[in-house]
Amino acid sequence: MKFVDEAYIEIAAGDGGNGAATFRHEKYKEFGGPDGGDGGRGGHVYAVADVNLNTLIDYRYARRHEAERGENGSGNDMFGAAGKDITLRLPVGTILSDQETGEVLFELLTPGEKIVLANGGDGGFGNLRFKSAVNRAPRQKTPGRLGERLTLKLELKVLADVGLLGMPNAGKSTFISSVSNARPKIADYPFTTLHPNLGVVRVAAEQSFVIADIPGLIEGASDGAGLGHQFLRHLQRTRLLLHIVDMAPFDDGVDPVEQAKAIVQELKKYDDELYNKPRWLVLNKMDMVPTEERAAKVKDFVKRFKWKGPVYEISALAREGTDKLIKDIYKHVHVVQQAEQPSEAEYDPRFAGNAPE
Repeated sequence: MKFVDEAYIEIAAGDGGNGAATFRHEKYKEFGGPDGGDGGRGGHVYAVADVNLNTLIDYRYARRHEAERGENGSGNDMFGAAGKDITLRLPVGTILSDQETGEVLFELLTPGEKIVLANGGDGGFGNLRFKSAVNRAPRQKTPGRLGERLTLKLELKVLADVGLLGMPNAGKSTFISSVSNARPKIADYPFTTLHPNLGVVRVAAEQSFVIADIPGLIEGASDGAGLGHQFLRHLQRTRLLLHIVDMAPFDDGVDPVEQAKAIVQELKKYDDELYNKPRWLVLNKMDMVPTEERAAKVKDFVKRFKWKGPVYEISALAREGTDKLIKDIYKHVHVVQQAEQPSEAEYDPRFAGNAPE
């Protein structure tokens, strides 16, 4: 399925039905009195986070979503039926914002989370509502209220614990395929990854994390060059970034240090918060570097790159060094997850999503 991470839709809740102004007409009852019922409520528009969806492709072409109108009231004390609600199923991680103002209205971050996007209009009152001791034959009735209408921008941000950074052909797709269940396209030419790929890495029983392979970045990506700039925002929710560098010998004089610096600059230009996320350096394709040259080459790279963080030497293709890396990643992610959970003192069940009213 084609990956679509943006879509624009119009939603309209159902209008309320009109109230009725009728009078009872029965044999031998000359003054039957008012019997006009209320109109029915218009249908609501809901959104639910569905873990089985990973793209917004369904909303790229179906842009208008409208709930059913409430039925009008009628005589004989008959109230109109409420309009049917509709539910839009969206991937977990979808952000819904107002298309005109850009204001973020909703975020679907929890599987199964359900929210009301637009409320249906209330039904109008029939003349039965206006009956009183001094007004025994009211002819008043009210129309149904209009349902809410919104024009929304849907934006999907991939929910992953770990994001991969790197130039095209740095070996990101090979890495994610070797450590997870993801099977991205792999070839010996740039830009084989055209959209984010998610993979679940199993460290042990009941120990796993989610990793995202983002299209490769090039210099000028923050200004729109290349493909990776379209997906940089997907890294904003990750807990850790892996900067993968191709250490294979280059015949065309390309310097991996300069490439790595370019990636860091693009990251900083795009978003300071993203730039300040924990980032580990992963030197890939070390199996292509002669054994006797590896230590010197790594030392020279780290020195010139002025890197002071964690450094891992791996070969994704040969799966060398990947076991230690994924175990360390899991430890880091687990610690961050524990820190993000509220303490017992901060937890109040009244505000929990499944707390009874």
